[in-house]
Amino acid sequence: MLALPRTVLILALVSFLNDAASDMIAPLLPLFLTATLGAGPAVVGLVEGVAEATASLLKLASGRLADRGWNHKRLVVGGYGVSNLARPLIGLALGWGWVLLLRFLDRVGKGIRTSPRDALIAASTPERQRGIAFGFHRALDNAGAMVGPLIAFALLSLGLDLGKVFLWSLVPGLLVLVILIRGLEDAPSRPVSGVAAPLRWGHLDHRVRGLILAAGGLALASAPEAFLVLWASNRGLTLRWVPLIWAAASAAKALVAAPAGTLSDRFGRRPVLITGWSLRIVLLLLLAVGASGDNDAVTWLLFLGYAGALAATEGAERALIGDFTPGQERGSAFGLYHMTVGLAALPGALIFGGIWQLLGSSAAFLAAAMIATFAVAALLTLGRARA
Repeated sequence: MLALPRTVLILALVSFLNDAASDMIAPLLPLFLTATLGAGPAVVGLVEGVAEATASLLKLASGRLADRGWNHKRLVVGGYGVSNLARPLIGLALGWGWVLLLRFLDRVGKGIRTSPRDALIAASTPERQRGIAFGFHRALDNAGAMVGPLIAFALLSLGLDLGKVFLWSLVPGLLVLVILIRGLEDAPSRPVSGVAAPLRWGHLDHRVRGLILAAGGLALASAPEAFLVLWASNRGLTLRWVPLIWAAASAAKALVAAPAGTLSDRFGRRPVLITGWSLRIVLLLLLAVGASGDNDAVTWLLFLGYAGALAATEGAERALIGDFTPGQERGSAFGLYHMTVGLAALPGALIFGGIWQLLGSSAAFLAAAMIATFAVAALLTLGRARA
C-alpha cells in the first residue's frame, strides 16, 4: 500500500476520536431520554428524526459552499467544533427539549463538515489511491465507533451516571479540535464568488448518478441498527451483551473497510460495489430466515456479517464520486450523495418498523432484501447508460 497523504491521515485520526466521543453517547441516549428524563419512545424517534434530517440537508449546503470557494479547513473545523462542544452538554440536560436542541446542534456540525471533508480527501489523493484512502478513513471512523461504547461501559462500571459519561466525551472531542487546528493543512481555495454554479443533475457523470440513486435505494432498504439489536434480543441475546455486540459490529466494519477500498483500487469500483451490495442482500435474507432461534453463534455471525457488508462498499462509493466528478463540483456531488442517503434512511426506517410491527421481523428483512435488489439493478442499468 502506498503511503497515504497527510490530509487523509489527519482526517482519519480525527474521525476515530470524534466517533469515540459520539458513540460514548449514542447507544445510551435512548435510555437517558426514557429512564432519566421520563420521555416516551415517540420523543426518541422525534429527536433522532430531526437530527438526521438536519444533517442530511446541510451536507448538500456545505458542499455547495465548498465549491463556491469557502475554505474547506474552516468548514471542517467549524463542523467538528459545533458537534464536540454541544454533544457533551446533553449530560446536563434537565428535559428532553434540551436534548433535542443539543442533538440538533450536534447534527448541524456533522452536516457542515462531511462534504468538505470528503472533498478534501478526494482532492489530496490520486485516483489510484482513492479507494484505500476512503477505506482507511472509514476504517478508523468505525474503530472509533467501537472504542466509544467500550469507554462508556468502563465509566459506567466505575459507578458514573449517564450524565457524567456524556460529559467525559468532551475529552476526545477537544483532541479532535487540537489535531485539526494544528495538523490539517489549508486546501487551495478559490475566491468566494457569491454566486454558485447551478447544480444540475444532468451534468453529473452517469456513473455518479447511478451510484447516488442506487445508494439511496440501499439506504431505503437498510435495516437500522436498533432493529438489529431487537432482532438479536428476540434470539436470546441478553441486555449486558448489547454494548459488546455493538462494539464488535464497529470492529467488523473497521476490519473490512480498508481492504475493500484497496480492492476497488485494484479491480475497479463497480465490481466491489456489486459484490458488497449483493452480499448485503444475502445477509438480509439470512436475517429473515434466522428471525427465530437461540443459537448465540448464529446471532453473532449474522450481526457482524451484516455490519461488515455495510462497510465493504463505503470506500468504493466515495472513491467513485471522487473519480468522476470535477474538482470544482466535488463538494456538491458529495453533498448530494450524503443528502440522498440520509433522507432515504428516514422513510426506510419507518417502513421497516411498520412492516415489523404488522407482519413480523422476517417480513421486514425480506422487504428490505427486495428493495436492495432493485437498487443493485439500478446501478447495473444506469451505470451502462450514457449521460
